[in-house]
Amino acid sequence: MAPTNANSNLLINPENGYCPQTKTYHTLRPKVPLPLSQSLSITQFLLSLPQTAAADVAFLINAFTGERLTYGQFLNQLQSLAFNLRTRFSLSKGDVAFILLPSSFHVPALYFSLLSLGVIISPANPLASASEISHQLHLTNPSIAFTTSHTSRKLPSNLRTVLIDSPDFISMSTQTQNDLIDFTVPIVNQADSAAILYSSGTSGKVKGVLLTHRNLIALAASFYHSESQTGSTEAQSSREVTLSTVPLFHVYGFLGLMMTFTVTYTLVLMERFDFEKMLKAIEKYRVSHMAVSPPLIVTLTKSELTKSYDLSSLQLLHSGGAPLGKEVTLKFKEKFPDVELIQGYGMTESGGVGAGMRGPDEANRYGSVGRLYEFLEAKIVDPATGEALPPDEKGELWLRGITIMKVTSAGYVGDDKATAETFSPDGWLKTGDLCYFDSHGFLFIVDRLKELIKYKAYQVPPAELEHLLHSNHEIADAAVIPYSDEEAGQIPMAFVVRRPGSNITAAQVMDFIAKQVAPYKKIRRVAFIDSIPKSPAGKILRRELVTRALSTNLSKL
Repeated sequence: MAPTNANSNLLINPENGYCPQTKTYHTLRPKVPLPLSQSLSITQFLLSLPQTAAADVAFLINAFTGERLTYGQFLNQLQSLAFNLRTRFSLSKGDVAFILLPSSFHVPALYFSLLSLGVIISPANPLASASEISHQLHLTNPSIAFTTSHTSRKLPSNLRTVLIDSPDFISMSTQTQNDLIDFTVPIVNQADSAAILYSSGTSGKVKGVLLTHRNLIALAASFYHSESQTGSTEAQSSREVTLSTVPLFHVYGFLGLMMTFTVTYTLVLMERFDFEKMLKAIEKYRVSHMAVSPPLIVTLTKSELTKSYDLSSLQLLHSGGAPLGKEVTLKFKEKFPDVELIQGYGMTESGGVGAGMRGPDEANRYGSVGRLYEFLEAKIVDPATGEALPPDEKGELWLRGITIMKVTSAGYVGDDKATAETFSPDGWLKTGDLCYFDSHGFLFIVDRLKELIKYKAYQVPPAELEHLLHSNHEIADAAVIPYSDEEAGQIPMAFVVRRPGSNITAAQVMDFIAKQVAPYKKIRRVAFIDSIPKSPAGKILRRELVTRALSTNLSKL
């Protein structure tokens, strides 16, 4: 082992980044330079990158209509919107803008223009219920909202609202450049709040996660640097085309939007997800890169529809949002041998990053989510004792670093109790994920701590059983939940979506799992369902399934 730098006395293992003195894991990624000026917004930083040569290159393509928006047109829109939003609505630094919109051409310019003004953007799911939206509004107290005429009814009448499908908004995006000559944006600092993004709320009400401009600048700088280090000059010359399957209001989609702009790729947008239309878009626009969720990997692996389309342009799929099992990965590689499948791990609270794979060598570490991200350090902490653990031992993952959500004064917006519960006194983010690092510094996610099924004296990870269920060719999708049992405390119960044409029975499902796991991990109840409820990022909404199991009296199965 050797010290990481001349100024450090810490002995950090160069193979896995672990320091036995502090029991902390350090990143093995190369150092990324950050801008020194503190007076800098994420928009200013992105515009300082060399995109000028891309003025005539398509930035956005509508997957359904084929409409295109070039980088030059986008920059004009951004400037026009920033000018009009400030002059017409007197928006000031620190104001919150609630954004209730599906993915569309208007959203990126709206995001970046508001951020350039120091306005805090708060994107939310337009399909959310009125009560969910009311909760988000209560947390953020916005001064303005942006939505469509279709969704505006979900907002209170006393909230100043701008309809982006109105002629007035369109005119704000097409201001003549002569009017912008004397327009200057306010001074925005890296430490200023930039965005309130919402956690998935898989176990309760959503929480508003406050990210700063510095958080976002670090994310963009890291991606720009890593792409240039891995030969992105050649990639840029061929103008890679990415397709977004994740909504732009979600941290995964928001991050993908920023990364696309950072390296001047072309982004194909889907206003709503449709599997077959996605396949058509891959063929038509020669999509090379996609950010996807594990359920979509499963569907691509099992669907016969993929044979009807030319998917040969696909080079790389980045899977995130939930763990992806080794069995599914191997079956995907068998079907798509020329497509590199890499995994990553992140949370809204960590800016959407935590660990990730880079290159084919790391992609071959099946079951792992990659190595620790730049700017981050980690601990693996025993939930029972609080002791930090060495490689190959399982515990709760703690993260600390530049990309982590704002902790001081706000943290979770409007929820000091949740902030205190989530962070240690010295600033470590407690992720709630049961994980371990191996001897080479690769991170493995076992499951969510709160989702572990307590069967007698044993802990059963639902994700492990779900990965096995996904490997069955008669099962299209599956989820495993804890089911109360008087004798055992909890037992594993599976909700299963049969593949079309399958007549697989509950007994066959249980037998399939029983042959592959220890007795205490066996699935002991099965219910068949049309679809598994999931968040936009593909996370299983287990509490909905638990409620369903209780309400339908499945104890009689």
